[in-house]
Amino acid sequence: MRSTKAAAAVHRLNARDAGQRYSFGITGSGLFYLTRVSAEGNAERISGDLTMDEFVMLANSTGPQKKERVTKLDQEFTRKLADAKSRKGE
Repeated sequence: MRSTKAAAAVHRLNARDAGQRYSFGITGSGLFYLTRVSAEGNAERISGDLTMDEFVMLANSTGPQKKERVTKLDQEFTRKLADAKSRKGE
């Protein structure tokens, strides 16, 4: 059950980086490590042994990142929040 969170992180990584194939392994002590398939088809280990939270953070920061979509409404809301904070501080 613990590996579901790690598997989801690797799935997101593979979706972001279509040029590579990533996977993960679990050690006997329950730690996770990230692997990448090399050009020869062999899995190469690209991380050390990590706890689940550390592994998810690594997988989320590896590869290209998605740009967050910011709408005009989001920009206007952010501007109004900044205005309200500046008025409150006066």
